[in-house]
Amino acid sequence: MADCLQPDWPAPANVRALQTLRSGGCSVAPWNSFNLGDHVGDDPAHVMANRALLHAMVPVEPAWLRQVHGIRVLDAAGVTGEPEADAAFARQPRVVCAVMTADCLPVLFCDRAGTVVAAAHAGWRGLAAGVLEATVQSMGVAPTELLAWFGPAIGGQRFEVGDEVRAAFVAHDPAAAAAFVALGHGKWLADIYRLAGQRLAAAGVGSLFGGDCCTVSDPARFFSFRRDGVTGRMATLIWLDS
Repeated sequence: MADCLQPDWPAPANVRALQTLRSGGCSVAPWNSFNLGDHVGDDPAHVMANRALLHAMVPVEPAWLRQVHGIRVLDAAGVTGEPEADAAFARQPRVVCAVMTADCLPVLFCDRAGTVVAAAHAGWRGLAAGVLEATVQSMGVAPTELLAWFGPAIGGQRFEVGDEVRAAFVAHDPAAAAAFVALGHGKWLADIYRLAGQRLAAAGVGSLFGGDCCTVSDPARFFSFRRDGVTGRMATLIWLDS
């Protein structure tokens, strides 16, 4: 059995969610070992074997996306192949929403009634462009009825960015300045969890959970593109039970 963790949040009983870790699969270095990404140079046979391990833990094949750091949100029930999108929602049982990451922020959503779920991939570009707001809107319920869980992402002590990243967020909301710490010479440390929390709070989503990991600082559990360059991808998945 591959290694995974369960999100710690008060989701309804019919909402199921899973966060994969890097261990327990069959890929070899530098993708070792539970790599689910088929676009990172790993042996396709190893990726297929790892996805088979994942399929034993979810009811159906996940709705995989080709993530492009945009704001497109799809109904996972209609996904075929791997369309370009960075988020998906599901209202039908046994439809699995999934995003893959290795430093970017994965965010899971559900409503308090357990009628709709969603998963979003939020790197800084997608986050600044509004992928979380687009996901909230696509779910079709009042934002105050939503819960959100922040999966493992690069931590605020390791996410070094340039002036252009800070400017993109502060132009949208001056309060975003509080999520940046100056390093000098046009460099900043950015807290992506705080930035995502600000965006969701402004959209009316106040019930936020998770956000206490750092992919870069925990090589035993997490893949990290920032740390390793060539590396695998973890999956963050959510679905409604039948």
